[in-house]
Amino acid sequence: MSNEAKWYVAHTYSGYENNVKGTIEKTIENRNMKDQILEVTVPMYEVTEEKNGKKKTTLKKVFPGYVLLKMILNDDTWFVVRNTRGVTSFVGPGSKPVPLSDDEVIKMGIESETIEVDFEIGDYVEITSGLFEGTTSLIKDINIKKRTVVVNITVFGRETPTELDFSQVKKM
Repeated sequence: MSNEAKWYVAHTYSGYENNVKGTIEKTIENRNMKDQILEVTVPMYEVTEEKNGKKKTTLKKVFPGYVLLKMILNDDTWFVVRNTRGVTSFVGPGSKPVPLSDDEVIKMGIESETIEVDFEIGDYVEITSGLFEGTTSLIKDINIKKRTVVVNITVFGRETPTELDFSQVKKM
C-alpha cells in the first residue's frame, strides 16, 4: 500500500452522499485521521430554474451516488470508509479500490493544476507537430482548461481557425 494520498471513489446509496460525507468527516476527527483521509467531497454544480416567473438557484450533485475521498489507502482508512453507513463499496474490481488517475482528477475539476504558458493572444507560434508542422501562425485564443490554442492557418488561400494542443506549438 502506498503512502501517497490519492483520490478514490466510494459508491453510496442514492441520496446518502452528504450523510456519508458528514459521517466520514466526524470519524476522521474522532479517530484523529486527518493525516490519512485528507478530503471528502460530494461535487456539486449550480442550476438555475425558472418556475412561475421566479428564478431559483439550486445545487445538484455532479455524480449522484458517489463520494470522492483523497486519502492514503491502508487497512484503517479502508475500514473506516467501507464500514460507514450508506457506503456500498469502493469503485474498482472486486473489493480493491482503484485510485483515479491524475488526468481523471483534473478533468473532473476536483483539483486543478496551474499551467503556465510562455505565449499569449497575438503572439506568433511555430507549429511543431501534426499536419501543419513548420507553419508559423498568430494566436487568436487560448483555452487554459482544455490546454489548447486557436491559431489561424491559411488553407486554400483562406484563413481557417484551427485548435491545437499546447504541446503542438512553441513561441517564436
